Amino acid sequence: MIDSGKHSVIGVNVDAVDYEAAVAKIMHAAIGRQSMSVTALAVHGVMTGYLDREQNYRLNRFDLVCPDGQPVRWALNLLHGCGLSDRVYGPELTLRLCQACVEQQQSIFLFGGTDEMNAVLIDKLAEKFPGLKVAGARASRFRTLSSEECSELADEINASGASLCFVGIGCPRQETFAFEMRDRISMPLIAVGAAFAFHANLLPQAPSWMQRAGLEWLFRLVKEPTRLWRRYLYLNPLYLSLLALQRLGIFKGRTDDGIPPQQEVLFG
Repeated sequence: MIDSGKHSVIGVNVDAVDYEAAVAKIMHAAIGRQSMSVTALAVHGVMTGYLDREQNYRLNRFDLVCPDGQPVRWALNLLHGCGLSDRVYGPELTLRLCQACVEQQQSIFLFGGTDEMNAVLIDKLAEKFPGLKVAGARASRFRTLSSEECSELADEINASGASLCFVGIGCPRQETFAFEMRDRISMPLIAVGAAFAFHANLLPQAPSWMQRAGLEWLFRLVKEPTRLWRRYLYLNPLYLSLLALQRLGIFKGRTDDGIPPQQEVLFG
């Protein structure tokens, strides 16, 4: 088990953890019905924290930020000597947490996607993890929620009896949701990105060799060029440039430069 604490990756604190440590931390909070904000960040997620000072503030107050992308893991090893041999990939973390919930007789809640996607996802998870308890599911409304809707959603998730809640509404909205709702929901909120679509077999995953080589972004770019070209062709080179500057000591990578959000805006 590896857990060597938080380290700055271009100004965003990322936890140098492996799967075993991440699952242990989350399940400890789940069994104790403790609030917890968790995300697994790839380059895009880290860059939102660099470019948006309010998002920087949110991310640096998360309880657990896992190194989802290989380039984020490489940064932890290069800048801080963390010695991580693998990333903590959100979709894989989802599966490992489901297995832990079966073993420890805990239940899950799903928030995000559509009703149709969630129905398929629940069936797929039941096939893979016999005995897994899904305490509830709520599809995204794909819009900003009112304060009343936020309260109703928090009450629904809390009343479900679930031990943890997976949040799949896309980066950076899911991180904002997990940050803002953490103190309202008495369980870990785990932002897992495209895990819902992947495990419902509605979105293809990159081959294992591309994932290991840090080329998952290229696979997704080829699949969705119109939507993703700006993200990858602009953010990836900027990320690499900032890492080089941080390595040289020119960019300090401070994690106290964020500003508190001016208002609560929840997409759900």
